[in-house]
Formats: sequence, C-alpha cells, structure tokens
Amino acid sequence: MNCVAVYSIIAWRIMYLCRLGRECPDLDCEVVFEPSEWKSVYVIVKKKDPPSKPLRLNEIIHMIASLGGYVNRKSTEPGTQTLWVGLQRTYDLSTAWEAFGPE
Repeated sequence: MNCVAVYSIIAWRIMYLCRLGRECPDLDCEVVFEPSEWKSVYVIVKKKDPPSKPLRLNEIIHMIASLGGYVNRKSTEPGTQTLWVGLQRTYDLSTAWEAFGPE
C-alpha cells in the first residue's frame, strides 16, 4: 500500500506537468522547477550556457521530455512516459549541478 501511495503522488505530478505545459505554456518555469533543474537541462540539451532569465514552462517541459525520448514535432505534445523518464534524468542532472555546477 505504501508503494501505491508513492506511485500515485508521482503519477499526479507528471500528469499535472503535462497539463500545465499545455494549458499555461507561458508560465515562468521556476513556478515548478528549481533553478538548478531547468539550468542543468538547458545546458545538456542546448549545449550552451543558460540564460539569466527563466524559460517558459512549455519550453523546459519539451526539453525534459526530449531527455526521455520525445521527438519534438509541431503536431504533438510530450506524454507522461517521456516526461517521466526525462524527469528521472533531470533530477540526476540537478544533483550534479548543485554539487559541481558553476553556481
């Protein structure tokens, strides 16, 4: 039962992110993500230094989903599975960013 409770919280967060990315794409990404999370993803995906101003939520969700295997097309949006795998990688990247990053 404990495992089901934890998995339901994780599933809720992933579905919430998918929904927010579609319904409120122009939100500041720091509403949901810590600076170390979105900056580390930006550096890995774009291969350049992160901007000083936070990205839009939809942009960072697409980048995170691309870490999970999402292929960016104009006709589709990231799904829960690619976002789940991307978030796992994001948390690893942000931990490394906090430990060894430039800040």
